[in-house]
Amino acid sequence: MTADHSDPGRARRGWSGASRRRQESAQNDPDLVAEWSRVPKPPTRPMPRYPWQEEREEPPTYRTAPPREEPPTYRTAPPPPPPTYQQEHRFVPPEQPTSGPRTPKKLTVTRVAVFRSRQLGQRGVEAFRRALHADGADQSGLAALTWAVMLNYATDATLAVALANTLFFSAATGESQGKVALYLLITVAPFAVIAPVIGPALDRIQHGRRLALAVSCFGQALLAVVMALHFDDWGLYPAALGTMVLSKSFNVLKAAVTPRVLPPDITLVKTNARLTVFGLAAAGVFGAVAAGFAKLFNSPGALWFTAVLCIAAAVLCLRIPAWVEVTEGEVPTSLRAEPRQKTRQPLGRQVVVALWGNGTIRVLTGFLTLFAAFVIKAQTERDHAPFEQILLLGLIGAAAGLGNFLGNGIGARLQFGRPDQMIIGCLSAVLGMTVIAALIPGVPTVVALALVGSVSSALAKISLDATIQDDLPEQSRASAFGRSETILQFGWVFGGALGVLLPAEYWVGFAVVGLLLAAGLAQTVMVNRDRTLLPWLGRRRPLKSDPVTRPNQHRPAPGAAAPGP
Repeated sequence: MTADHSDPGRARRGWSGASRRRQESAQNDPDLVAEWSRVPKPPTRPMPRYPWQEEREEPPTYRTAPPREEPPTYRTAPPPPPPTYQQEHRFVPPEQPTSGPRTPKKLTVTRVAVFRSRQLGQRGVEAFRRALHADGADQSGLAALTWAVMLNYATDATLAVALANTLFFSAATGESQGKVALYLLITVAPFAVIAPVIGPALDRIQHGRRLALAVSCFGQALLAVVMALHFDDWGLYPAALGTMVLSKSFNVLKAAVTPRVLPPDITLVKTNARLTVFGLAAAGVFGAVAAGFAKLFNSPGALWFTAVLCIAAAVLCLRIPAWVEVTEGEVPTSLRAEPRQKTRQPLGRQVVVALWGNGTIRVLTGFLTLFAAFVIKAQTERDHAPFEQILLLGLIGAAAGLGNFLGNGIGARLQFGRPDQMIIGCLSAVLGMTVIAALIPGVPTVVALALVGSVSSALAKISLDATIQDDLPEQSRASAFGRSETILQFGWVFGGALGVLLPAEYWVGFAVVGLLLAAGLAQTVMVNRDRTLLPWLGRRRPLKSDPVTRPNQHRPAPGAAAPGP
């Protein structure tokens, strides 16, 4: 019997087609399908959730933290090799002496005090040297000029100390009209000589300005010797007159030399402020030394000390670099709106405004300098208290000196966008303080006026320097500085003459000066608006004048080819 292998499914063990046939017949039976569809289905229940499943199903959250910085690893250096025999027994040279003071071996109170004083002194000298040579001043020649200016300020202070009791108070009593006239001659004549002579002569000096500075200092030294030898006779007064003339001439020449030693990193404004600060510091120091000489050896001793300082100043003037003598291409300035000579540079309106404002403020400073001495002498004459007079004058002088320091220190750090507005503001402040001094007479208001006046004078002068630097070409700045210094000194002497001639009453003097300041303020404002209160003194000017060149400034050198058409 042969097996049938046509169907492979039947070849498996235990398989039969009955179950398959029953399933197919049930699916094809409609009655059975309908009956089965009517049977209710059992309710479904959710699947149980277990705690461990909930924890697993929730997405984990992580807090992102910055990457952990691992400490840097350093490679430890190998230990140094042991010293050799030559290194252990080598020769050690002694320590070289340092610039600072050596520490004393045995410490005592006196030695420690001396050591500390030397150390502080050397630090002060180093700080002064750094300030003197800052911004390239040692390379441009400004440091050399600063030394000469410092000694010139010092000689003025020592001369004032030496002549304080002789000239300052001898005419202040008002009993002798001859003494008052003589005192006025001594104080006014230097400026009257300088105004018409020194200013124009400066424009004609093309060489020898260092020598002119040195001659002025050496002449002061000779006149100081004459005053020391003739202190008790009439020879004192002409010598004092000549000394003041030479001192003011030095200031005019210094103003013309300063632009030629200007470092490239700073402006003329900061340079002039620096010279003033150094000069005032030297005046304070050497003035105190001269007071000591006057105390020990009387006034002739202070005059001999002044002569020594003048000789030192003359030597320092000759050490100014030689390039200050180079004046090729320089164009002198003129105060006229339309100069007679076409080769002169006219001043613009801004410069004229600055000159009016500064000149008006100098009237107050000159008046206060002399009027304070006369009025204090008159107020304390009945009590015969010379110490009180010196104390009150010292307060006024200290306030003026402090104001000058503050004004130059503040002005050197300011940026003057509108110098004319700064000048008008300073003049207004001075006028207001003068009115207060006239309404409330007394020494406290005079001290306050000295402080405000000196601060305003310094700020106005710095504004004038900024105006000249910005409005005039470089070839005319030296002449402009010389001219401006002459005008400012003339304003000072006019105020000083008023201080001598007016009655020694607070309200009278300050009322008169207040009226002059008000007129000067009005003229300054009018000129700033291209108008004037004095038609014969002013014409319409542009804000900035066009630069003027000399006819031979661009002349070709001999033998050079002429430019083509």
